[in-house]
Order: sequence, then structure tokens, then C-alpha cells
Amino acid sequence: MARAGGHGLARVAVVVRAGSAPLWWLGVLAAGIGVLAPGITGRRIGVMVGAVLFIVAAAVVAYARRKRYTALIGSAVRAGKHDVLQDRAVTVRNWRRGHRWWLLLAFLAALGGAFAVPAAGGMLLAGCGTGLRLKAAWLGRRERDGNALLWVRVDWLDRWGGRPTGKAVRACRSTGIAAGDAAPGGSRRRTAALV
Repeated sequence: MARAGGHGLARVAVVVRAGSAPLWWLGVLAAGIGVLAPGITGRRIGVMVGAVLFIVAAAVVAYARRKRYTALIGSAVRAGKHDVLQDRAVTVRNWRRGHRWWLLLAFLAALGGAFAVPAAGGMLLAGCGTGLRLKAAWLGRRERDGNALLWVRVDWLDRWGGRPTGKAVRACRSTGIAAGDAAPGGSRRRTAALV
């Protein structure tokens, strides 16, 4: 909880990256199970359609809303001394807990779609996960270039763990590159953060 005058802050790149692993693994699992069903189109066509969907989904998710992210990065103000930086694990847990039913529904839809087009739905999910990872990596490059990490107020994220570019997000905060326990791009920091 933030002190008086401060706010809880979550890393933008961590919020973006939080969905990449579950989407990837659920997609791989759904594609693996789905390829066992012959489907209406047949396995070969299903895998080919899935490959196209994977590439398209990865590109669309990776490039979506980049102008909004760039605007937020450009207008970021320095975090105050009373702001509280949320741990990476807490941000990831909040996002995944808030989206668990959507993830389950997407997985079930991908499995159900395998009876029509084998493996395609799973590969689509995996492509979305890859796109989120690519977007987080892009954010990480922007953070390294600007020598500043980008944060968003936790209370501005929506109730499901949030989108860091949602309507409620009016501005972002920035800190030095060593702040928090996540590296640029939202991955785990391999070395201890400097104090």
C-alpha cells in the first residue's frame, strides 16, 4: 500500500509480458491436442492455416497500440519518493488471476476449433503469446535507450489486472534503470538491483 501522497506503481513491460507465457503454453498444448483430431479440413491444411494465424497474430499483437505506448513514454514524469514499486511477481500474479477465465475460455475455444481446423486455434493462441513477448522486448529496448523504466499507477489499471494503455491511464511514471526487481522488458533481473 502506498504512503500518503504516493501511489502503487506496476511496471508497464511486466503487465504486457504477463500474458505471454500462459498464452504460449496453452496454445502449444491446444495445438498438440488439436492436431490429433482429423477435423473437417484435415491435419495438413489445419497446420498450414495455424502457421499463418501464428504469424499474423504475433505481428498484430506486437505492433498494436505502439503510438499510445510511445506517447506515454514521451510524457512520463519521474516517480515520487513516496511511490511504491510493485514487485514483478505481484504484477504477474494479479494479471494472471484477473485473466484466468479468459485464458480458460480461449483454451477451450482453441480445442473446440480443432474439430474443424486441427491445431489452428492453438497456434493462434501461441502467436498472441509471442506477440506479447515481442512487444515487451520492444518496450525493453525503449527503456534501455531512454535509461529509464516505465511504470503505471496500479489504481489506473482496470479490475482485471489491466491494460497499461487503457482509457484510465492518463500518464506514466519513470524511474532509473536499476529500480525494481524486473529488468528492461519485464523479465526477471539476473543481478541484484542497485540501491
